[in-house]
Amino acid sequence: MATTTKQENITKGERLGGRKISTKKMITTAMLSTVAYVVFYFDFPVPLMPSFIKMDFSNVISLFAAFTMGPAAGAAVCLIKNIVELITKGFGTTMGIGNIFDFVTSATFAITAGIIYRKNHTKKGAVIGCCAGTVVFTLISLPLNYFMVYPIYATAFGGMEAILSAYRAINANVEGLFGALCMFNLPFTLIKGILCAGLTILIYKPLITILRKAHIVDQSNSI
Repeated sequence: MATTTKQENITKGERLGGRKISTKKMITTAMLSTVAYVVFYFDFPVPLMPSFIKMDFSNVISLFAAFTMGPAAGAAVCLIKNIVELITKGFGTTMGIGNIFDFVTSATFAITAGIIYRKNHTKKGAVIGCCAGTVVFTLISLPLNYFMVYPIYATAFGGMEAILSAYRAINANVEGLFGALCMFNLPFTLIKGILCAGLTILIYKPLITILRKAHIVDQSNSI
């Protein structure tokens, strides 16, 4: 009888411990999603790119979430960030196609990096994960832009020629959409991925130390 009671207490403790961890994870995900949204909100244009292409560093936050809580948490931050932005800014004439694009590419980035880091829980694993995530992030952007994003933008904003004219204003040699994407968007996305990956590695150690002291994340999370 005493043994049974002890086993029941252990089982109950495990359930409560799991629930506590789950609640902490949900709170941390919500907190990081808020930070990601704020960073995403303050995007900015970059030189030598059409004005409708903006830079932001919100992927740093989703990568951090993927490293501290797993790939699913990183994807959740990307999803929540975009849902909140759609609520605050509205769907617009493109029905949120830019947000769908950002979610798919950013979530793929975070998931790829998070999976590799989970299997190799070291700084080397984090670097490899970030590098692989950057490559996937860059490559997946090309077909998404070509087949989905830009055709919808063209319908909403006066045709494909109106969009290509923005590229030709920078480089007159642009002939078509695929050429414009390879000449401008692909290098931009690669650079964005490299910057976000580098910043993630740079800030991870001091930030995870702060979150540990605040008992927001577990002690086992480290690079």
